[in-house]
Amino acid sequence: MNEEPNDYKIMFEKVVIEKEKLLFIIEQLKHNHLVQINELQNNITSLSDHLKKYTSSESSKKYYEKNKDKIIEKVKEYNKNNKNKITSEKIKEYNKTAYEKRKLKLQNTN
Repeated sequence: MNEEPNDYKIMFEKVVIEKEKLLFIIEQLKHNHLVQINELQNNITSLSDHLKKYTSSESSKKYYEKNKDKIIEKVKEYNKNNKNKITSEKIKEYNKTAYEKRKLKLQNTN
C-alpha cells in the first residue's frame, strides 16, 4: 500500500510537467502566430497604400470630366494617324507570327 501513493505522486508530477511543457509550446505558437498576423497586416496596409497611387483619385476624375472633349479629339487623331500605318498585310503578318509562336509553344510543352 505504501508504494501506490508514491506511484500516483510520481505520475501526477509527470502529468503536471507535461502540462506545463504543452502550455509553454502553446504560448510560443500563439506568439509566433501573432507576429505573423502583424506582419501580414503591415503588408496589407503597405499594399493598399501602394494601390491608392494607381487607382483613380478624385482629382484625376475631375481632370477627365473637365477635359473629356479634348481627350476624345486626341484619341480620334491618334486613330486617324495610325490607321494608315497599319495595313491589312501587316495585320496578316502579325497574326501569322502569333500563330507560329503558339504552335511552337504547344510543340515544346508536348
